[in-house]
Amino acid sequence: MNAIKGHFRSKHVFSSFFQVCILERQIFDFLGYQWAPILTNFVHIITVILGLFGTAQFRPRYVTGYAVWLVLWVAWNVFVICFYLEVGDLSKDTDLIMTFNMSMHRSWWMENGPGCMVTPVTPPPDWAPEDHRYISISGCLLEYQYIEVAHSTLQIILALAGFIYACYVVKLITEEEDSFDFIGGFDSYGYQGPQKTSHLQLQPMYMSK
Repeated sequence: MNAIKGHFRSKHVFSSFFQVCILERQIFDFLGYQWAPILTNFVHIITVILGLFGTAQFRPRYVTGYAVWLVLWVAWNVFVICFYLEVGDLSKDTDLIMTFNMSMHRSWWMENGPGCMVTPVTPPPDWAPEDHRYISISGCLLEYQYIEVAHSTLQIILALAGFIYACYVVKLITEEEDSFDFIGGFDSYGYQGPQKTSHLQLQPMYMSK
C-alpha cells in the first residue's frame, strides 16, 4: 500500500505537468477557433483527472480506462501531425476537419508565430467574405504547421510515458488486492479465526475414600 501511495505522489507531479501542457494547447486552440482539437483536449483533461482519481482511490478500472484513452490520444495526435504535414490526401487548408466548417480560421500560430509579420491586403479580392480580412503573412521564423506538429509530438511522448506508468500502477493495485483483504484487514491466506467447540467435554471424577 505504501508503495502505491508513493507512486501516487509521483504520478501527481507527472499529471500536473501533463495538465499544464494540455491547458497551454487548449488556450491556443481556443484562440484559433479550432473546435475539433478543443473538444478532444477537453475529453483528455477529464480523462487525466479520472485516471488520477483512480490511482488515489486504488480503482484499477479508472486507471485502465485512462490507459485505453491514451492509445486513442496518441492516434489523434498522429492524425494531427499527418494533417499539418499534408500526408496523403490531407490538406491543412481544409475547414471541415479542425473547425467543423464553421469558420475560415486557421491555427493561432499562423499569424502569431515567431517573427511573423501580418500585412492587410487592400483592396481585398472579390471572392473574400465581407466579414473577413484578407492578409499577407511573411517573415515567420517557423511555419505554424511545424509548431502544431511539435505540440502533437510532445503529447505523444507524454502519452507513451503515461501509458507505461498507468500499466505499472494497475499491476501494483492488482497485486495488493490479491495479497491483502481490504475488508478484514488480514491476509486472506495467512489468518484463520479461532475455532469454536460445539460442546464441552466432560471428564469423570473419582472420589477416594
